Amino acid sequence: MVPPGKKPAGETSNSNKKCKRYFNEHWKEEFTWLEFDYERKLMFCIECRQALVKNKHGKAENAFTVGTDNFQRHALLRHVTSGAHRQALAVNREQLAFEARVHGHPELRSVLKVEVNPAKVAILTTVYWMAKEEIPEEKCSSLLDLQKFNLCQALLASEHSEYYHPSSVREMQAAIAKVLHNEDRHRIKASPFVGLVVDETVDVLEHRNLAMFTTTVSPCNGQTSTTFLGSFELPAGEASTVAGKVGEVMRSFGIPTMKITWLSADSASLVAERLSGVGTALSSLCPLLTEMHCLSHGSSLLPTQSIVSIEYLQKYETTVDAVYRLYSSFRGESNSLQELRSVLDLCEIDLGSPKAIHWTSIFPAVEAIDSSWPTLVLLLESEAERSPVALGLCEELKKFQFVAFTKILLDVLPIFQKLSRFFQIEDFDLSILKPIVSATATTLQAQKSASGQNLQEFLNEMNEHPRDDREGERRLYYKGVELANCSKVHLKHFEHLKETYLESVRGNLLDRFPSSVLEAVSSFSAIFNPKCYPQSLEDIGSYGVSELNFLLQAYSRVVVSERALSDFPLFKRIVFSLSQLSFKDLCVKLVYSNSEMHELFPDFAVLAAIALALPLGSVLAEKISRGRELLKRGRSRCVKDEGLSDLMKIAIDGPAINEFDFALAIEYYESMRESGFIVAQVK
Repeated sequence: MVPPGKKPAGETSNSNKKCKRYFNEHWKEEFTWLEFDYERKLMFCIECRQALVKNKHGKAENAFTVGTDNFQRHALLRHVTSGAHRQALAVNREQLAFEARVHGHPELRSVLKVEVNPAKVAILTTVYWMAKEEIPEEKCSSLLDLQKFNLCQALLASEHSEYYHPSSVREMQAAIAKVLHNEDRHRIKASPFVGLVVDETVDVLEHRNLAMFTTTVSPCNGQTSTTFLGSFELPAGEASTVAGKVGEVMRSFGIPTMKITWLSADSASLVAERLSGVGTALSSLCPLLTEMHCLSHGSSLLPTQSIVSIEYLQKYETTVDAVYRLYSSFRGESNSLQELRSVLDLCEIDLGSPKAIHWTSIFPAVEAIDSSWPTLVLLLESEAERSPVALGLCEELKKFQFVAFTKILLDVLPIFQKLSRFFQIEDFDLSILKPIVSATATTLQAQKSASGQNLQEFLNEMNEHPRDDREGERRLYYKGVELANCSKVHLKHFEHLKETYLESVRGNLLDRFPSSVLEAVSSFSAIFNPKCYPQSLEDIGSYGVSELNFLLQAYSRVVVSERALSDFPLFKRIVFSLSQLSFKDLCVKLVYSNSEMHELFPDFAVLAAIALALPLGSVLAEKISRGRELLKRGRSRCVKDEGLSDLMKIAIDGPAINEFDFALAIEYYESMRESGFIVAQVK
């Protein structure tokens, strides 16, 4: 038995020994489960004392069952979100339900508590593990049989309810997902601000799906979380369709519109739709919203309408697409052509998908076309006599414009690859965003007049030979192949194409990162990145004033400008002394509700929370990528939309098995089955 006031195994004490704290009577109004022993001066949890659920250390005691003098609101918040407390609530609710069922049967009233059936837990853990490991649901029965064969005591020792049948895997997944989504709602409710990420995908039947994620900030420790809210099918329509679905999901999760501070679209089509009104529609609902559409590995450099406006891009992509479809399955000895097959695997390109493949945005694909170009030309020439398709492709590949445009892509795409990798860095340095975007735009502008490295090398390597049949014209050869369409008219047309393409790419970059967004991100970095501060304390007097004014104006609804400006001199001096901290470290310290800086600088704590909610980093990128993979595989197995979203939720956000609350999932599942049974009886 643990002595009163002491922490048992597995509990963490936050009791502040340096500062005497006292019990706050108002806590009882906020935490209805809280009781206080005025003689012993200890706090208790009514629910946990009633349930006495064993924790992972095999003990039924925790700080709130034996009593604690850790009089901090943070301790109460940590307890209410703990697995032990949630399990205690589930056990107590099950006990109430049991007492209601046995009402009128005195012989059963000696039963004090209904424990969770181990067999039920065993079945749900199997379903949970299958979802995490992407095991098809039809394997559930055989996996349960295997566990029985291996003498799993939980499955052998007791009979489980008829509800727990392998045919009910979908319903069990729904109950598990409900537990996870309830945690999401608690996380969103606690977070001062929320970032939204929307990612559109198209399945093999050309159905549009919208995957939604949130980034939240915990006031308990300042740490950020990325959460998958679900995958939702979109009807065909305009941008308002996306905005309407986002609003609907926000309402279902109880996300206040004032909390939404960031919106990021992770697909090229959604970035394009932003210009059609998605951002405008959401901004009318969310006054603090700022859009920042990052470049992910799957994004196209140009929106669809821009590709259509540049006629040759369509022709180029059609040609490259035909080459990959013709030779990606080539089984010869040519290493160059085998490289085409490798590109499809590396970039996870599905040639059978109805979704258009933007080859002009896939660097490895363009690189493979460039390196295998001589081999492709020779092979197509050998097949030209018996294949009209090969003849057409051969003629197109030998054109000066095709080779030269490939070189332009080799100059442009690596620039965006570097930019894309920046957004996937976990502890990103926001101070370089504005310079790197500006430098990229300048580089693209410069390439309009001065060719990039690859294009210049191509122009230098070409060999010129005079034409015997046409005076004044020359033949151009590259790697032993005579190029077609090399007249002055064609070269002039190519120059126009180069300028149009580079300007379109540059314009799209600036559309993704308008000056207002770059100014906001730059201002956050100037204020909260100690490494951006002047080297000398004497130089910080006027530092950051304009950046702070920009943020105070942008977020005037949630900060007190006069107080922030008054606090700024002291704030800068403290940040100057914390030069070893990173941008994220300082923001975490400010957001942490029990920190001195949080109390000293409330307005800076608000701004730091907004900065932390910015949807960036490798965790987000990995979850988006995982979501796309799961959706693609689920669609191939014809999983229904709602069931697929639950499956994706478990696979993407489900914690380790030993950290999940299966007791609560069982309660939800049986409640769902009972309500379904009642509805069926009424019908």
